Amino acid sequence: MEGVRCISSTLIQASTHKAENQKVELNPWDLRFLLVGSIQKGLLFPKPKPSADDENTFIHRLKASFSTTLSHFPPLAGRLATAEHDNDTVSFFIDCNNAGALFIHAKVDGVTVSDVLEPVYVPSIILSFFPLNGLTNYAGISEPLLGVQVTELADGVFLGCTMNHSVVDGTSFWHFINSWSEISRGWSIHISKPPVFRRSFFDNIDYPIRVPRSLIKQFHEDQLVVLQPPLRERVFHFTKQNIAKLKAKANSEVGTDNISSLQALLSHLWRSIVRNKKLNHDEQMTYCLWIGARSRLSNLPQQYFGNAIKSGLITMKTKEVQEQKVGDIASEMNRLISVQTEEEFRREFESWIKSPKPLTMASIVRNFTETSSSPQFDIYSNDFGWGRPVAVRSGLGNKLNDKLTVFCGAEEGSIDVEACLLPETLEAMASDDEFMDTVTI
Repeated sequence: MEGVRCISSTLIQASTHKAENQKVELNPWDLRFLLVGSIQKGLLFPKPKPSADDENTFIHRLKASFSTTLSHFPPLAGRLATAEHDNDTVSFFIDCNNAGALFIHAKVDGVTVSDVLEPVYVPSIILSFFPLNGLTNYAGISEPLLGVQVTELADGVFLGCTMNHSVVDGTSFWHFINSWSEISRGWSIHISKPPVFRRSFFDNIDYPIRVPRSLIKQFHEDQLVVLQPPLRERVFHFTKQNIAKLKAKANSEVGTDNISSLQALLSHLWRSIVRNKKLNHDEQMTYCLWIGARSRLSNLPQQYFGNAIKSGLITMKTKEVQEQKVGDIASEMNRLISVQTEEEFRREFESWIKSPKPLTMASIVRNFTETSSSPQFDIYSNDFGWGRPVAVRSGLGNKLNDKLTVFCGAEEGSIDVEACLLPETLEAMASDDEFMDTVTI
């Protein structure tokens, strides 16, 4: 396979700029991501049929609709900025200055849709289908907050999107993509779900949020840890029927009906990962779930544009994970999620303001399994005007060992899990009958 060739690289501005001097303050949910990487997700499409007038009509359509969509999402055409304050503190905000978002048109010869989908492991060339690789979110002070790369394959198109994680979470990421496809598909200037940018959803919080100036030195010095060999990625596909069986099994094991399909599936995955790591029985294992705030806060609309998530951790010894049933671990996940009330979100929010501590990739502990994304995100309705996607993949942003990225599957009710693990762990899981009996090849 030959490398990716850049055909053009352009900064696209919003077609209508109504945000002169508008700024969006960053809150603790946004600020803590400054030292980690962007969100990178991409959609694989069949190739558009060439127009009789211009074989690149679909590129023109994407650029024009991209510019129109940015008019509805002015933060993504802006840059991060800082303001200095007394008592040696600094605040961060999004300057909606319409500096532009990056749009790259690229081609790669000799790579087909089947070359992306058929290998057991996700091919490494996928990582070159995303722009703005290897940057921390803090780099958004000088770099675009949004980058798109449209890579033409021999018989398909990969649309890779990189979005600053201090500006968006997964819900906001897909809100933009859904809106862009809506505009592109209909050649429209309107969207059905306008974003909400206000940050005043908790009472008695003074903006801007200030952080010690000493942290700025850390922002400049910290380097982003990215996916490195020998880590590999594999997509495991779970059908609606197999997920239903896992859910029923988990609930029957603990005599309840509260365990969700996703909780049962993630418990099943974690047990297999731990079982196939060949670790000491007394080693500590940690599972991290990202929990959304939009459905839990009374004053936070679903179309809130920004970060609205917090982490929840489950910690067990290796022996405990191996010996407990799927239902036992799923019950722990269920309990963890059930205590994430509005008051708990407020408590953590206010605690961070008193003692700011950004996340770093280097600080993640050994044997730390993390789940990102959600099967609830609307992926397969993203038709930009020539058909729906056939698959979704993620880039190298925030990829470390034991990272599980969860997507809805192409078939209704199915789920795909993109697992980033050591090759020996993936190989052992492939020979794990208890696990693979639930996977569709």
